[in-house]
Amino acid sequence: MTTETLKPASQAPRLRMPSAASTNRVRFPGILRSEAIKLRSLRSTVWSYAVLVLISLGLAALMAATLASSIEGQVPAEAQTAIVMQVSSFPVALGQLVAAVLGVLFIAGEYGTGMIRSTLSSVPRRLPVLWAKSLVLFATTFLVGLVSTVGAYLIGSPLLAASDVAAPLTDPDVLRAVVGGALYLALIAVFALGVGTVVRSSAGGIAVVLGIILILPTVLQLIPADWAANMIPYLLSDAGLGGLGIESGTPGGLEPWQQLLVVLGWVVASLSAGAILMKRRDA
Repeated sequence: MTTETLKPASQAPRLRMPSAASTNRVRFPGILRSEAIKLRSLRSTVWSYAVLVLISLGLAALMAATLASSIEGQVPAEAQTAIVMQVSSFPVALGQLVAAVLGVLFIAGEYGTGMIRSTLSSVPRRLPVLWAKSLVLFATTFLVGLVSTVGAYLIGSPLLAASDVAAPLTDPDVLRAVVGGALYLALIAVFALGVGTVVRSSAGGIAVVLGIILILPTVLQLIPADWAANMIPYLLSDAGLGGLGIESGTPGGLEPWQQLLVVLGWVVASLSAGAILMKRRDA
């Protein structure tokens, strides 16, 4: 007859159950990867960036050919640099609209489909999602914008060279226009992301952003008052196109670095409003 010795309950193996905090905790690099996958998987991302590049190349070629045909005689060196800057950065004025639409769709599309609920349930603190979206959108749009502005320079330069107008890409002013154009496009996209977070509607967010970029400057120009004229240099598009080297001679007495701060102020205000509402409102 055999006897079985039972272990006391105190000696039984203990299993550690994961806490809710540990299972729900998602590190920021993982959130970044998730948002990068989302951005790549959006159909709007592909056509938006494709349109942005095609617009830049096409408009640069058109403007360079137009300017080259109208140039007569010898052009001073400073004027040559200004012309090359204008050709390289001219497409950004239209490209900003594409970047703005993409920025709104990146967040408002999730609200529209309801996918934002699963996103925020996996990241209960919520705000890391907004920061990750901002970083991914900024980096991607900056790279695509840089391809667009450099491509505009490479297409426009040979056409201008036929009229003896040339400036190297390493010229500080040309480089400021090329890099500044890409930076401005990236900041516009992030600004639109903040607006989309506040509005949570694709159509509404696009309407608000395009109204700020296009309609607001026109409205202020039509108001015959000093306060309206004094506000124009502090508008998003006016400060951006001037401070980032895309346009020169923007009125208002602001230095380029001050205009850059104005653009950053718009972006910070947009993201701050979006962060506050994302934290307080239900998904």
